[in-house]
Amino acid sequence: MALRVGRIPYLHAEPFYFDMERRGIVLYEMVPSALAAAVIDGEIDAGPVPVVDCFRLADSLQPVAGFCVATTQKTGSIFLYSTKPISELHNARIGVTDEASTAARLLDVLLRVQHQIQPAAYVSLQDAYDAFLLIGNDGLRRRGGARGFAYTYDLGAEWHAWTGLPFVFSRWVVRQDVDRTRGRSPVREPLLEAAHDCREIERILRQRLDRPANVALDGLGCFSEESVGHGLAMRYAVALAELDEHDLLRGVRRTRYREGHSKM
Repeated sequence: MALRVGRIPYLHAEPFYFDMERRGIVLYEMVPSALAAAVIDGEIDAGPVPVVDCFRLADSLQPVAGFCVATTQKTGSIFLYSTKPISELHNARIGVTDEASTAARLLDVLLRVQHQIQPAAYVSLQDAYDAFLLIGNDGLRRRGGARGFAYTYDLGAEWHAWTGLPFVFSRWVVRQDVDRTRGRSPVREPLLEAAHDCREIERILRQRLDRPANVALDGLGCFSEESVGHGLAMRYAVALAELDEHDLLRGVRRTRYREGHSKM
């Protein structure tokens, strides 16, 4: 039986899948918020599952060599659009795309913990709202802003401005039972091939943009843990997935101290 992999239909995720169909892997298109249920129900065997779900399902999932979707600073496609400054969103109604999992949790932490704001409600995009969250291709299309919403916030940039750290939104995992029957990390090889392709794409982009290797390219990327600070971002993903702002802040303090940053 062919390996079944969840395919995120967003531009930033495309490099992951370059080599998979050629290897006989069957791809099932689904948005991030649908991946966890698909894994639990046995509809797919592997995929880039949102980190807020990875730790809840840790007993049934096996990480794939640390591969993840992460950003070092700006995401370029995960935005909060608001009619007022973010610091004035207390008791506001926040519209959230039903495609989001980790991004929705990150937004909640940024509002409640960083800005000490309690929204009145998180609502669907079909309801009335004062601000709204988009991710993926929808966010990419509106990276210049949204009409009628004077303020635009990139969640990756907001997180980095607060903590000085990268952030991981999803992590590649394989079901434990699939891993045992097919051998270790059955999607590792095509992901390694994709990582090689990403490095070549980045090299070409840097040449065309005249960006040296020590200058970051903004936006979400397909990374291994090593490429976002030797697992640094994953430690923050762990803290966020615990859904406890106090654990999150303790994690920030511990790692900042360890990495030589000033304490918060």
